[in-house]
Amino acid sequence: MTENSMEPGSDEKGHSGQWERDLLERLAFAALTEQRRARRWGIFFKLLLVAIVLGIIILSETGNWGKTALVGKYTALVHLDGVISADSQASADNVISGLRAAFASKQTAGVIVSADSPGGSPVQSAEIYNAIRRLRRKYPKIPLYAVIGDECASGCYYAVAGAKKIYANQASIVGSIGVLIDGFGFVDAMHKLGIERRLLTAGRYKGILDPFSPLAPKERSYALGMLSEIHHQFIDAVKHGRGSALKNNKNLFSGLFWTGEDARKLGLIDGFGSTRYVARKIIGARHIVDFTVQQNFFDRVAGRIGASIAQRFEADLFQPVPRLR
Repeated sequence: MTENSMEPGSDEKGHSGQWERDLLERLAFAALTEQRRARRWGIFFKLLLVAIVLGIIILSETGNWGKTALVGKYTALVHLDGVISADSQASADNVISGLRAAFASKQTAGVIVSADSPGGSPVQSAEIYNAIRRLRRKYPKIPLYAVIGDECASGCYYAVAGAKKIYANQASIVGSIGVLIDGFGFVDAMHKLGIERRLLTAGRYKGILDPFSPLAPKERSYALGMLSEIHHQFIDAVKHGRGSALKNNKNLFSGLFWTGEDARKLGLIDGFGSTRYVARKIIGARHIVDFTVQQNFFDRVAGRIGASIAQRFEADLFQPVPRLR
């Protein structure tokens, strides 16, 4: 047998093995191509879903979602719910932003502030009150009414006192026109436990109202004087906003609060009615559009992170501040 000779059938076997390898390569390549195509479509649909969600969030945050579709006049609604403070949903920035958007809409027949709050910051309350009076002057043809839910006490009443009229339920809690600073004194407890208070300050009264130090008569007098000044600002705002509707009662500005039934007798409210009632019967536009500014997810997360950092580094953690509650 010569060197070039081959065993019978070896050529057929070689061709058969090559054909199988080619087929396997084609199948593997087709599978890989299909996986890549499926991955690209998956990424596309995920991006499309994200874009749709972001679009909905943007429309809802800018106040255009569900509002422009309405035809004709409507009642604009702005909620004032919860404690009034700079970092809460009932902050002056949020409430005033909602009011501005409500008044600026050409379809707004009237505005309702739905109030359900125990009060809060005198500064935030005063800003809302001033904004209500300013917007009423700027848009004289658009009336603004306040409708009280379960309660509208202290700073809440300060805020809505500038409304054209105030409505409530007979069982609503209304009033509490006063100012307070509250806290605790731990001096005796520290003495019994053998704890020494070490407070270093630069400034004679920097440690005023420190809960771990005795309350000096001058500190008490100073704090009461400050409360009295803020109280008079509160009283002036209520008198200016309510005008001749207020009745002459010695307890009106004492910090007491009343049911809606008694509040009407004192002139603190003008009548009884819900939001729907005022929209339908008083304003004459039964369709209600909510202009309340809502915090989005990112703002809520950022706010919680900021609050956590502030608590960690707050220098005057126990420093009391005046509150309308």
